[in-house]
Amino acid sequence: MNREDLRADCSACFGLCCVALPFARSADFARDKPAGRACGHLRDDFGCGIHARLRDEGYRGCTVFDCFGAGQKVSQVTFGGTDWRRLPESASAMFAVFPVMRQLHELLAYTAEALELPAARPVHRELRRALTRIEELTRGDAESVVALDVNALRGEVNPLLLRTSELTRAARVPGRRKDHRGADLMGARLSGTALRGASLRGALLVGADLTGADLRDADLIGADLRGTDLSGADLTGALFLTQAQLNAARGDSTTMLPPSLERPAHWAREGSAGGVVDA
Repeated sequence: MNREDLRADCSACFGLCCVALPFARSADFARDKPAGRACGHLRDDFGCGIHARLRDEGYRGCTVFDCFGAGQKVSQVTFGGTDWRRLPESASAMFAVFPVMRQLHELLAYTAEALELPAARPVHRELRRALTRIEELTRGDAESVVALDVNALRGEVNPLLLRTSELTRAARVPGRRKDHRGADLMGARLSGTALRGASLRGALLVGADLTGADLRDADLIGADLRGTDLSGADLTGALFLTQAQLNAARGDSTTMLPPSLERPAHWAREGSAGGVVDA
């Protein structure tokens, strides 16, 4: 599988995240919008009319969303390049497929990353089998995709990703490693903490202070990094870290990132404020 297929290409999508998904007026969205109704800023060409100033206009939630390439898959493969405006009768099916496809593509992204990790070789055969199966499922018709039990599929893939994480972290960071899997670390003061090779899978780190923390080779799959301060932190080799997680966090020019990820533009504008509560 081409990893580029797992990156959002808005130019090949029919603005599905701007229509299919709902959002509620909050710190992340300036207005309410029900599922299936186009955002008022969606242009006729399916581009966003305020893309360059989403945060300034109160749409921070849009900047931290990643479809992992599901938008173009639904638009160009499932529905063969015919958009919901030209064929209104396809709209409801298209909007129902999109959130399911997004979950499938997220699983593909994690599985593809796992296959690039040499230490996970003992599970590569199973990972390749899973990747092939999921990719085949994404190429089904709209009805078959909507009918999928994605939770069951996750249940099959997650043990492989967990084993990948354990093998890789053990190879890179021998000895005892911290386990904060699923921990509630909301607002925690963790500045300068040694978390190399730690498991932070599914950890709640909203608003936490991780300035200067050593997060090299840490497993961050599913960690909630909204508002987390990563200024000066070292995330080199972090496992299963996504661009959306970084976009939701805060950082600066000294934050060290894996080469496959980009430094969010808003980091340079917003600066650092630190955490608020002791862990």
